[in-house]
Amino acid sequence: MIIALADARLARVAEVATNNFGDTRQGSLAGPVGLVIILLLALGTYLLIRNMNARLRRLPERFPSQVDGAEAGGTQAGAEAGREPDRS
Repeated sequence: MIIALADARLARVAEVATNNFGDTRQGSLAGPVGLVIILLLALGTYLLIRNMNARLRRLPERFPSQVDGAEAGGTQAGAEAGREPDRS
């Protein structure tokens, strides 16, 4: 009796859970296309990070304006201190 009741419930669950959207297996490309998009995004991110690291390595240790300011003993904050504030 318990087994018959369980079978009836399983039959009802199977009836409710039927696929009403047609054949979803034929021609499904969502998985492979999603994988390709994720791989392309990962490749683009890798190339951007690699390019930025190369640009950062090519930067000089100090820029000329920083070298001149350090030799003169002044700082940029000191030069801005004498300037009047902008009251617009």
